[in-house]
Amino acid sequence: MKLSGIRLTLRDLQEKDVEALVTLMNPDGAWKKLDGPYYPAPPKEKLSEIALSWVTSLHEPRRRFFIADAETDEVFGMVSRYWISQETLWSALGITIYDETRWNKGYGYEALGLWCDYLFEDSPEWVRLDLRTWSGNVGMMKLAEKLGFLREATFRKARIVDGEYYDGIAYGILREEWQAKYPDGFGASLG
Repeated sequence: MKLSGIRLTLRDLQEKDVEALVTLMNPDGAWKKLDGPYYPAPPKEKLSEIALSWVTSLHEPRRRFFIADAETDEVFGMVSRYWISQETLWSALGITIYDETRWNKGYGYEALGLWCDYLFEDSPEWVRLDLRTWSGNVGMMKLAEKLGFLREATFRKARIVDGEYYDGIAYGILREEWQAKYPDGFGASLG
């Protein structure tokens, strides 16, 4: 499966991508300083095994897509989702752009916007999407707000990074808010 944007595509991981992805996923990379640095990184020797499991574990709706350059098809990041409450269809999203040379250039906006569109279209029963981050990840907070997510909660001093306390931040967007902001779909807003 593949979703096409302007500068990138969201697609399933393929076996040919695994070696390059494992290199990008190095837990010593700059990405890990922003992407849940309060969670332990998987051991380097397990990265290939993890990436290979993503090639074969496909779910509907997808739990993750990989971000690839539209021209070269080179994978450089991932969008994902997880349940906060499956019983109430309450899902949260995430994004990781492993390649720091692509930071602050609009790739995150395009990828996360396409991902939201896909999740709302593929799961018509879902009424909201969440996005969780921490107060040290200013880029993610700006991205959430640019896409139209509202800051709904601040969990004061809930995350510890490098011995310092940070707030946990929760954003959300309702289906009707997404549709009002992007009436022709997110992809139409890119052109």
